[in-house]
Amino acid sequence: MEHAHVIDDVAEVLATEDEIAARVAELAARIEADYAGRDLLVVGVLNGAATVTVDLARALHRHVEITWMGITSYGAGQGGSGAVRLRKDIDVDVAGREVLIVDGVIDTGLTAAWLMTNLRARGPASLEFCGLFRKPGAQSIDIRYVGFDVPAGVVVGYGLDYQGRYRNLRCCARLAPHVYEPSAAVASGAQALGGPLAE
Repeated sequence: MEHAHVIDDVAEVLATEDEIAARVAELAARIEADYAGRDLLVVGVLNGAATVTVDLARALHRHVEITWMGITSYGAGQGGSGAVRLRKDIDVDVAGREVLIVDGVIDTGLTAAWLMTNLRARGPASLEFCGLFRKPGAQSIDIRYVGFDVPAGVVVGYGLDYQGRYRNLRCCARLAPHVYEPSAAVASGAQALGGPLAE
């Protein structure tokens, strides 16, 4: 799906399809150099990181094993979460392995910290994190590979969704508030009609 198909829902495009592809290639080159001569296990975080995990792996010029973890974060609304729940565990043993976690967006850093703690306890030889998009609330989290720093807000596209929609948007964009804030939608409608806002 192109940006033009949902243009009224988008406040701004944060990264175009071409910019994302170029940045993924750059990250892949760094990862390939860092893990030269070592077997790499990539752990993709479902569902938001499915697209970037596959594209990143395809950009590598080497064999790589991929496994998946399903995570649900919940408890604090749109801007971040208060807790993390494991929905699907990886199906391989990470003990003694070189492990790279790949996530689509790092919001508050809670999920990233939970994943690092959970997998580190399983005894990997090394453990690093790659996040394609990072919001301001996660700046203090130590992430080795970061694609783009993006502003706060609801970020969708390139695998990231809002209520199950927009994952197939080719770019990454920040949603317009009227999509997820009822009060903003009411204000937008009232302004369009030229009338006062209802109290």
